[in-house]
Amino acid sequence: MTDDSIRHARSRALGRRGWLVLLTLCGATFMTGLDYSVVTVALPEIGRSLGFAGTGSLQWVATACLLPTASLLPLFGRVSDIVGRRRLFILGVVLFGGFSLVAAAANGPAPLIAARAGQGASAAMITPTAVALMTAAFPEGPRRTRALGVNGAVLSLGFVLGTLGGGIITSGLNWRWTMLFLAAISGLVLLGTKTLPRGTGTRAAARLDVPGAVLASIGLFALAYGISTGADAGWASPPTLGSFSLAVLCLGAFLLAERRHPAPLIPLGLLNRPTVKWGGLVGFVTLGMCGGTTVLLSLYMQDVLGYSPLATGAGFLAEGVAALVAGLLAARLITALGRGRAMSLGLAVQGIGTGAMALLPAAGGLPLLLATSGAMGFGHVLTVVSFITAMTSGLRDDEQGTAGGLSQLPQFLGGIGTAGLAAIVTARTGALSSTTDPIHATLGGLHAATLAAGVICLAATALPLLLRPAPLGSIAAARRASTHRASS
Repeated sequence: MTDDSIRHARSRALGRRGWLVLLTLCGATFMTGLDYSVVTVALPEIGRSLGFAGTGSLQWVATACLLPTASLLPLFGRVSDIVGRRRLFILGVVLFGGFSLVAAAANGPAPLIAARAGQGASAAMITPTAVALMTAAFPEGPRRTRALGVNGAVLSLGFVLGTLGGGIITSGLNWRWTMLFLAAISGLVLLGTKTLPRGTGTRAAARLDVPGAVLASIGLFALAYGISTGADAGWASPPTLGSFSLAVLCLGAFLLAERRHPAPLIPLGLLNRPTVKWGGLVGFVTLGMCGGTTVLLSLYMQDVLGYSPLATGAGFLAEGVAALVAGLLAARLITALGRGRAMSLGLAVQGIGTGAMALLPAAGGLPLLLATSGAMGFGHVLTVVSFITAMTSGLRDDEQGTAGGLSQLPQFLGGIGTAGLAAIVTARTGALSSTTDPIHATLGGLHAATLAAGVICLAATALPLLLRPAPLGSIAAARRASTHRASS
């Protein structure tokens, strides 16, 4: 090896302590990703076990966790910059484990939904601080990109293993073991927090923007509520329209309030940075289209091919393996291509894989299913790692928590993509139902939606051109020179 290649390899090496820190933070990411998928698979058994009235009430087991996470991310992202990320991260992990135990012991719908809401609030503490701790622990450049790549792969792997593991656990044991499993993981993550440096970032010397926090939380809650319940209640129904109207009013008022507040919850200068603004939009596209297409693939495997829930979970293994490979290769690809080009490449691969799903047949076709879902998973994770790297680059230490929250927000608002694709499926299936049998009508709707998702991803490949690279050296030097560190 040449001297340059040796130096480059060392610049990418995480080291023993670095790997321990990364495993701890990725464990938390895995836990929150696993939570959503493992519970989704267990919903039918939960409904039978606890006597839920119907599908409409049962969906609150998932929604009760999603709503507080989506609405509280900006708040806790900023709080972590003020009170210390390590402290808030540990609190979130403890609460998540505790609420998981409460959920496992629930004897009725109300206690379970309350515990799920607590899990969601705890996840809102964990997800932005995990990203901020990661960016503080690994200097900007190849090491941070590699760490974010591993984190992105673990998040996708958590979803896939949750889908598969949820079927195995609920089939062999019962749904309560899914909650106990989450509590056990939180215990392991809590042990791992001993490896986290006690000084991880400069605290923001500012008071909390309470009006901004209230407006942002209510606005995001209303938006997420409308997205989550619109399909069942009707997109033109008064509750849905009321939710979206409240979201627009509160988020508009939030932007006006942030202009006047001396220490805003989300500084508009940060929000207007090209890497944050356009990177977040790329994240919204890739997460919305991948999440929505994953739901469509589940419908395809069960309603068209007739797979069991367990076989459906296994059908996502190609997506999970490809996502893992993408996460491991992301640092090299981003270093070679740059963040913008890597983002465009990821969106292109995701778009081609998703669009090709329009060729999936009514019977057989397993190789095509594995190939297209694998391409989607690879491109998606490469895009995710690239946009999070872009959004968290070139920032001061006291902005990392806020940026970490913003980088995770598209994940929880990606339900807009799922709702849009579901509307396409419904419209196209209805149009075909009078001319063909139900299976082929459903397949036609799925084909139209996956083709639309592929076109949207391909169109979004132009967005990364709007990103301007941030200087690395001066920011990294300033970060290393920081002397005021957050204590535990």
